[in-house]
Amino acid sequence: MSTIKSEPSAAAARGGGGLSPRKRRRVILGVQYAIVIGVIGLIAATVDWPTIREHFLDVDAARQMLPTLFTVALKNTVIYTLSAYVIGFLLGLLLALMRMSSAAPYRWAALVYVEIFRGLPALLVLMLIGFGIPIAFQGLQFPGDVYGKVAIGLGLVAAAYMAETFRAGLQAVPRGQMEAARSLGMSHSRAMVSVVIPQALRLVIPPLTNELILLFKDSSLVSALGITAATIELTKLGSDAAINSADATPFVVAGLTYLIITVPLGFVVRRLEARQTRGR
Repeated sequence: MSTIKSEPSAAAARGGGGLSPRKRRRVILGVQYAIVIGVIGLIAATVDWPTIREHFLDVDAARQMLPTLFTVALKNTVIYTLSAYVIGFLLGLLLALMRMSSAAPYRWAALVYVEIFRGLPALLVLMLIGFGIPIAFQGLQFPGDVYGKVAIGLGLVAAAYMAETFRAGLQAVPRGQMEAARSLGMSHSRAMVSVVIPQALRLVIPPLTNELILLFKDSSLVSALGITAATIELTKLGSDAAINSADATPFVVAGLTYLIITVPLGFVVRRLEARQTRGR
């Protein structure tokens, strides 16, 4: 009899007052959805929509940014990003190999570099490259002037982060891959280039794509170098247009243009991560 009496009480305890775990989850989700909808409705009811349309969705202010938005600003932003990415990629891979070298001076030099450039703000590095280096080395000319300064400045910062990404990828490659390549008569350097590095690159494609997105956004720091109309990028164009029109629409247009690039790249990152997860 005691056993029979305990069963309903245990079931009630598990059910939480008669609700099954699935029903409890539905109730909790329903409450959460109601709260979110309520907050959105409250915001929508309190926003001054006529002012939003006038100062944030002004078609005339957006039209004044054309065609410079795409023919100059977006083009320069892409150039700044890709040139810095190439430098960061090559230098980062070199630093990763130095971090894994058997020679202690190489490891120390790479470690010092990574710690310094990961600790310095990208804006400060850009200003040091753009204004400090020409003072220290009189007569030094960067290739492409602003383009060269941006590529080197952002590339140096990106290399510090990519170096750690590459190092993680190289360490993730099974040690047996190197041993198998050496058993086939390959030298250590040949095995690294032909066997280990290609496998490591496949492993780190998602974080490297994330770094490309970060560089695309960091290109907005270029305006600190005093760019001209020919070297203007998206954020500077939006800022100048907003000042001229006394309107916030140019900022919205510039932000949407960034999203045209970054959202598809983010989708690519998620697909690559999902594919690697399935592969494992």
